[in-house]
Amino acid sequence: MSKRKDRSTLYRLIEAGQLAHQALLVPLVDRGLEPGDDAVLFVLHTQLGATDQTLADELGMTPDALRPRLDRLIERDVIARRAVGPDLAPGLALTERGERIREVLAANWQQLEDALLGDLEHKHAKRVGKALKRFVELLRL
Repeated sequence: MSKRKDRSTLYRLIEAGQLAHQALLVPLVDRGLEPGDDAVLFVLHTQLGATDQTLADELGMTPDALRPRLDRLIERDVIARRAVGPDLAPGLALTERGERIREVLAANWQQLEDALLGDLEHKHAKRVGKALKRFVELLRL
């Protein structure tokens, strides 16, 4: 007798992915932001002063497609245009509010990661990560 589909590992992986995605959206939506805004915050946290082009490249978007998102985030005081670096080049940076939101989002991400892998020993958690990476690469072919 074959295993019921709703008990298969793939089914549970899909279900977990959908629920994790929903859980990651809650703190974003609670703060009046939209899906995808979190990616902007995470990139700007690591790339202070990124240009529109650099940010668009990092996010896999065109600058024209990114512009409305940036305008909305600037309007909501999440990011700002600032002169940065020794040459005071124009770039984008997180505001204090944006950094606080990013911290909440990062903590939520870590909480979900811990819920997923918390019961596993480090070496087993690494194996799960490698297996999922391999699976993603197979599906992208």
